[in-house]
Amino acid sequence: MEKEKKKITLKEIGPARLVMLLMAGIFLVLLSIPNLPSFDKSTKKTTENSGTAVVNTVTAGTKDETKLYVTDLEERLKNVLMKVEGIGAVEVMITLKGSKEEIILKDEANTNESVNEADGEGGSRNSTKTEQNDTTIMVEGSDGVARPYILKEIEPELEGILIIAQGGGSAVIQSEIIEAVQVLFGVPSHKVKVMKMNS
Repeated sequence: MEKEKKKITLKEIGPARLVMLLMAGIFLVLLSIPNLPSFDKSTKKTTENSGTAVVNTVTAGTKDETKLYVTDLEERLKNVLMKVEGIGAVEVMITLKGSKEEIILKDEANTNESVNEADGEGGSRNSTKTEQNDTTIMVEGSDGVARPYILKEIEPELEGILIIAQGGGSAVIQSEIIEAVQVLFGVPSHKVKVMKMNS
């Protein structure tokens, strides 16, 4: 006696069981795929590279260069003042605040990486990582040597000026010397001292 084969129809399974079977099948297929990111974490990364030119201020020059700069200023001021009537012989001393600075052109590359993580319980976490790389722009000179590209040089700021003059005892001469120094160097009057030279 043969047993009858019974066919199962969709009506007998029902829509609820059919959906559950379908979801179980999809779940088994997903588990079998290697290197699949987990569902409890969603990671979003954005990377930005921006190449922009920036300026860097670098202290330049040796003590000898600074000394030569000061000596040159002192000599030039001394020679000019000695030509003015009533001032006579002159000695000049100039002090500086800091030293010469060079503005060097640099290429700045920024890399920003943003990570947004969400867990299965509804919580989220954002983190940002920034990397900065500076590259100095080099220029080859006529001698074949590569040097940093200098946008401009800033001479050191004058700290104070002392002038000892033969006619420094006169209030009029003192006033004229202070005004001349202010015009030449742009320093305030309280940074300029004029004294009478010992005869």
